[in-house]
Amino acid sequence: MTEKKKILVVDDEETLCEALAFNLDAEGYEADTANSAEEALALDLSAYDLVILDIMMGAISGIQLAAIMKSNPKTAGVPVIFCTAKDSEDDMVSGLDLGADDYVVKPYSLKTLLARIRTVLRRSSPAPRRDSDSVSYKGLVLTPSNKVCMVDGAELKLPRKEFEILQLLVANPDRVFTRNEILSVVWPEEVIVADRVVDVNITRIRQKIGRYSKNIITRSGYGYMFVK
Repeated sequence: MTEKKKILVVDDEETLCEALAFNLDAEGYEADTANSAEEALALDLSAYDLVILDIMMGAISGIQLAAIMKSNPKTAGVPVIFCTAKDSEDDMVSGLDLGADDYVVKPYSLKTLLARIRTVLRRSSPAPRRDSDSVSYKGLVLTPSNKVCMVDGAELKLPRKEFEILQLLVANPDRVFTRNEILSVVWPEEVIVADRVVDVNITRIRQKIGRYSKNIITRSGYGYMFVK
């Protein structure tokens, strides 16, 4: 029997929270709820396959909770979907910049949200290991099957989007990718994401990969490439 995917819904609107959990259970997921970030932090967040976060909550916002999760190695890899009434570009960029996997604006249709959930869970499912799974350049090694990035022998914890962008560039050396191409590969087609989200993620990647940062080249007016 296939084990049910565990989803945590964090929203200070208790009625909405319970209704969504009910529908998720009906779809075959195992759903839990928390009505504040503080309540969510009291749970074992690493046990969940996905967390759906409202942004506007109490003392700790959804953005802050996501940052806490991404800074903890035990929960850094747990996918996050922001589900909120805040729909400005800056809010979207802030959420995606933290490594969130999707951003759904209220009011939303249940059908749309369920489709987004399936997409995120499908992307986060472990890929079958293959003999030639890794892509690398010298001491920079990325293994897609377990989402591990090694930099000169040390493991580097990367949020999912940063990992996927770096993997794309390293696997296709000396090829220029436009921002739109990167967006189409790393983010689902149905998600509207600002071009500058790519720039923000590239900056963060460069800050983390040490001496290999110089290998990521900006082609003004075009996009980015990884040179060997």
